Amino acid sequence: MNNLFDIACNFSSDRFDKDLDDVIQRAKEKKVTKFLVVSASLKDVEKVHQIYLNNRDSCFFTIGVHPHHANEFNLSSSKEMKYLIKKYKPHSVGETGLDFFRNISSYEEQLFAFEEQIKIAIDNNQPLFLHQRDAHADFMKVIKKYKDSIPKAVLHCFTGTQKELDDYLNIGFYIGLTGWICDERRNVDLRKSLINIPIEKLMIETDCPYLIPRNLNDKPKNNRNEPSYLPHIAKEIADLVKIDVNKFAEVTYANSINFFK
Repeated sequence: MNNLFDIACNFSSDRFDKDLDDVIQRAKEKKVTKFLVVSASLKDVEKVHQIYLNNRDSCFFTIGVHPHHANEFNLSSSKEMKYLIKKYKPHSVGETGLDFFRNISSYEEQLFAFEEQIKIAIDNNQPLFLHQRDAHADFMKVIKKYKDSIPKAVLHCFTGTQKELDDYLNIGFYIGLTGWICDERRNVDLRKSLINIPIEKLMIETDCPYLIPRNLNDKPKNNRNEPSYLPHIAKEIADLVKIDVNKFAEVTYANSINFFK
């Protein structure tokens, strides 16, 4: 298989603290050669940046605040984030968006953090790394306010409906797919809709250590997902969209390199 780019690695998770070098090496042995190290909170930034510095040959990174952590984000945080972006020059702003599935942060907190980060991305000409769960209508209301100014964006970990997919593609968003797609019991409609995503708008990801593919052979005892499983995900998606897996790997890798360059 051609080289792969995993666009969602939560390497700052303490589940990788003891063996991250081994995790990255295992992935490289499976032809997963590039990784986007994702920030979920401003508290993560120093750790995320250090991981990037330790692996500059293979890693890209983001600076952002996940909607779960929107309750940590205020005007002071916005100033801090602007400073960190100027200082560290990440490859994307995010992970940001809306998540009304758990509502760990309030509606108002999420909307404020989301909109502020969109404006920061625009001001710094940075791509957006986006999250949306059970919040599509409000998500699109915010996006439509800024859609003509957003440099580019990827909706990561897409698990939505055909209508949601159409909305994202119509404004030029890229779509990130995870091992969630490997559960045929819960994803009948989603698995059918993948054929409608232009391959030039596709990227793939593990979202590790989360979302380990359900149909993975020889799952680890700790149930931790990691980038070495990305070829399994790539094969599953390539089969669903009826594309040769090597061609699929080649195009999604190029899409990701060009997006985060």
